[in-house]
Amino acid sequence: MKTFIIKIAYIHILIFAACLSVKAQDVPLTVISNGKGTPADLTLAELKSILKGEKLRWKDGTKVVVALMKTNTPVGISTCRKVYNMSGNDLNKLFLALVFQGKGEAPTFFNSINELQTFISQTPGAIGVIESTATNTEKVIHIDGKKSI
Repeated sequence: MKTFIIKIAYIHILIFAACLSVKAQDVPLTVISNGKGTPADLTLAELKSILKGEKLRWKDGTKVVVALMKTNTPVGISTCRKVYNMSGNDLNKLFLALVFQGKGEAPTFFNSINELQTFISQTPGAIGVIESTATNTEKVIHIDGKKSI
């Protein structure tokens, strides 16, 4: 009986730890842009289309430049799940296929939010996804009327 209780307690600890790791990956995201060419508001469907490379130019003709955190970072994992609805490996395969077929360009991937923010601030037409708490002076794009997704 004592062994059974220990096993049950161990299973509960494992389930609790798994829930914590999934919750840790649920990072609130904010979409930021350079401001040149980018709109103030987008729908989630429009954002997905842009970040998948389906839209190459903004309305004013400025080239769309996508900047993302690497897919193995917490922000990258949340972006893959919330925006692309796929794993990091699947996202990398998607962009590899687009580039190979000549249908688009891969995003620029970054290790740190500071690097991504600097890139966006210096690149006309750039759009990216960061952790909501990291917004600085970039233009925040509202998605479905909200500051974060």
